[in-house]
Amino acid sequence: FVSLRYFLTQGCAMPRIVIIGGGFVGLVSALRLAKAGHKVSILEADSEVGGLAGTFETNGQRLEKFYHHWFKSDTYVNELVSSLGLNGHVVDRSSRTGSYYANTIFRLSSPLDLLRYKPLSLFGRIRLGLLVLQVRLVRDWKSLESITAENWLRKQVGNEVYGKVWGPLLKGKFGEMANKVSAVWFWNKLALRGGSRAKDGSETLSYFKGGFAALTQAMVNEIEQAGGEIILSEKVDDVIVEENKVVAVRSGERTHPADLVINTTALPIFSDIISRHVPDEYLQKLARVKYLGNVCLVLQLKRSLSDTYWLNVTDPDFPFVGVIEHTNFETTELYGGRHIVYLSKYLPTDDALFLMTDQEFYEFAFPYLQKIFPDIGQDDVIEYACYRANYSQPIISLHYSDILPAHETPLDNLFLFTMAQIYPEDRGTNYAVRQGIEASDYLQERILRRAVSATPD
Repeated sequence: FVSLRYFLTQGCAMPRIVIIGGGFVGLVSALRLAKAGHKVSILEADSEVGGLAGTFETNGQRLEKFYHHWFKSDTYVNELVSSLGLNGHVVDRSSRTGSYYANTIFRLSSPLDLLRYKPLSLFGRIRLGLLVLQVRLVRDWKSLESITAENWLRKQVGNEVYGKVWGPLLKGKFGEMANKVSAVWFWNKLALRGGSRAKDGSETLSYFKGGFAALTQAMVNEIEQAGGEIILSEKVDDVIVEENKVVAVRSGERTHPADLVINTTALPIFSDIISRHVPDEYLQKLARVKYLGNVCLVLQLKRSLSDTYWLNVTDPDFPFVGVIEHTNFETTELYGGRHIVYLSKYLPTDDALFLMTDQEFYEFAFPYLQKIFPDIGQDDVIEYACYRANYSQPIISLHYSDILPAHETPLDNLFLFTMAQIYPEDRGTNYAVRQGIEASDYLQERILRRAVSATPD
């Protein structure tokens, strides 16, 4: 890091850094820059930080609006927790996973469970199990960029396994866009899960005591103690540009002077902010990256549905790709004995389901849950809520590296670090932390160049 002492001894003015967006990318970059002595401001449109890791309160406990955990192989988020001195707040637990197919729930937490998976023939079960080894044999992910996930999977595991396992999951995740998803996306998902499993095939996942809100609050405290500021409910709608440089960021009637700017928001939001100041060709390139939104129904129940944490649903008629029972991972005691269940749906933001009211969505979704768990009734629901995100999942299409935006933009001092640029990995907390590290290092390098060029010979 460039130290504050260097700037003072060289007579250089410390640059004012504005970060648009208070998700994990923005928080981590602000934390590192503030600790290096820089003047940092985060502008966040929401009333809280965290982005997709945002939370709500239940029984005095903060709970994620969209289910969250991380893998044992997620080194960046583990290093962040360690740097904050919060290792004791991490809870590691074995996950219990399963699959719902043909009106039956099957456990899928170990290789032995896989061998018992009756929906597939014995040969199909073997091919499904060998897929993990086939993923490890891929040495160059770029070789997969021209292949769809569907075509690659059919070649690796055959039509039976694809039709009964991966096809329904891809369709449930991406809907009509499923046949456009790159094999790179799927390969990375399996590689990540494989890296989190022990030799016996079991998987351990991690969660943060107090929820992700406790982790983001720890970062907020560190940023503010280092002299940085975080301004909430501050939606950026424009930038003020002089001589191809951003001199201020505008939010309604308020302006925030800036020497360097990092944008961490989704590309469509970024496009709206800069649309008056950059060439149309650049905006068109940003628009090539497509997104799916997400609606997540969070149920608080009087009793548990099952003993499974993550239940994949491979029934093609079921509108949700999975049922996640959070309190089969974290204890119900934190939530006043309530059992927390997530039903998540990825879809375009103009889809009728996305536009439903909370009650309409609940009334649509609950009968599907009862199809899997017939014993659950409306009287078991203590309360529910729906949460929506417009830009939840960038669609990793064929040759995604060709459309991936660069960190540099047409404006000299405005830089782009968003979840859509995390490639070949997919978006997630761990890689958001990595992106925040890269953003801070990227600016540090440019600040150093500026300081050196301003120093007399």
